[in-house]
Amino acid sequence: MGQVLPPGVARAAWSSALDALRGELGADAVLDADDALAAYLDPFAPGDARRFCASAAVLPANVGEIRTVLAWAHRTQVPLWSVSTGRNFAYGGAAPRVSGSVVLDLRRMNRVLDVDDTLGYALVEPGVTYFDLHEALRARGSALWVDPPAAGWGSVVGNTLERGFGTTPYGDHAAAQCGMEIILANGDIVRTGMGAMSRTTSWQVFKSGFGPSYDTLFMQSNFGIVTKMGLWLMPRPDGYRLGHFRFRHDDDLAAIVDTLRPLKLDDTIQSHVAIDHAVRWGAGIAPRRRWYDGPGPMPDTAIDAMVRALGIGRWNLRFGLYGPEDLVEARLRTIRRAFATLADAELDATDYAHATSEPEGGGDRSQVGIPNMSAFQMLNWRGGQGAHLDFSPVCPTTGHDARAQYTMVRSAAHAAGFDYYGGFTVAGRHMHHIFAAIFDKDDAAQARAAHDLVEALIRQTGDAGYGQYRAHLAFMDLAASQYDFNDHALMRLNDTIKRALDPQGVLSPGKQGILPARFRS
Repeated sequence: MGQVLPPGVARAAWSSALDALRGELGADAVLDADDALAAYLDPFAPGDARRFCASAAVLPANVGEIRTVLAWAHRTQVPLWSVSTGRNFAYGGAAPRVSGSVVLDLRRMNRVLDVDDTLGYALVEPGVTYFDLHEALRARGSALWVDPPAAGWGSVVGNTLERGFGTTPYGDHAAAQCGMEIILANGDIVRTGMGAMSRTTSWQVFKSGFGPSYDTLFMQSNFGIVTKMGLWLMPRPDGYRLGHFRFRHDDDLAAIVDTLRPLKLDDTIQSHVAIDHAVRWGAGIAPRRRWYDGPGPMPDTAIDAMVRALGIGRWNLRFGLYGPEDLVEARLRTIRRAFATLADAELDATDYAHATSEPEGGGDRSQVGIPNMSAFQMLNWRGGQGAHLDFSPVCPTTGHDARAQYTMVRSAAHAAGFDYYGGFTVAGRHMHHIFAAIFDKDDAAQARAAHDLVEALIRQTGDAGYGQYRAHLAFMDLAASQYDFNDHALMRLNDTIKRALDPQGVLSPGKQGILPARFRS
């Protein structure tokens, strides 16, 4: 594909720089061949994937080698783009925000360093996936569960740093994090919280430590490289029941959210709660041509036929209840009473099962701590080479806000020729509203339409006061610009911290819109 050079680096100097890096780390740790670098392109790029491409990739095996790479980056002025495993699909994958950066791929650092069954935590390196951690817990006979995101092949550290989420009571991954080890741009190694004590006994049990706390400073930022992270794990309960409410009408959404909110705030429902539109549920089962094979968005008549065929609702609410059977049943009775006020609401609840029982469906397995890949079934929805671009605004947990966001997104999606594939994951006072523009990546017109749709939605929802929690590489600057209080004071603070910690701007320039001056052209 023709090698892309780092910004401001001549070809001869680049060749010499790579030779020097190979000499320090070994040839197998430095990749620059076209076939190797293809893996670092955005697999779901909404347009030309080479808009964001790496000049090389380097795979350190330990902290010492990361420090070697940092020293090299400062000598050569080559920017690095750090990834844990690079599976941040729908948001750019492993591709760098500044084209020509070297991807610092941490997948070789893949050790589960500690598991404490008594206090319920693990300490992991960036290359550990949810599958890896789940298998490590099983191998030791641990009574702890992981909380997997939609795709279990992703990095535990990477997903947590992006503030990802799952569906069990530990579904807020950032909130379940406790203690980090970080390498700063100058090579200094810092441990946060109680880890700042060399003889600590409490690194993974008390977040704050003594004095200022910095863990969240390194989430969705380019201020350092996280090399170790602690996380709290869910103790395996006595058992569980999984519930699925079906709601027949599109306009039930506001009432669903307003009925659900007090049940989440008082912890009657312990888990994160998914509210899936019929299209999102259906796309997990079969391609849409089974019900509709025409142009434009799926008409209501076809959606109604799909709903009847699958025995689902226009909206579908999924939740989990955990603990001793009598408590689970008491919670379920309270939930039934609350939703009895909604006309035509129907509840399916699995029988109470012992916690070692494993459900068969992918979504159900996630609710009991078992990673899976069933979410990728959605890629077959439109046919062709399936891809998707995600739009991820935060929504207050009120019916008014849910209806406003749904109406805006659905209308814009339909106008652009896309189905509303989306829904809400309810954490408590806020919800993550995730909409995916699903397209055939071999169809240039569909890819461009997906790009333009998400760009327009970021602007439209921003004008309405809704900000993104996460954004694709192509929209990081735009998403950051919506946070405009006091003439973008937050970004000025980010820039100040960036200059202090990374004056040469070698660490992940452009991450979340934090772009050092030398790359802005």
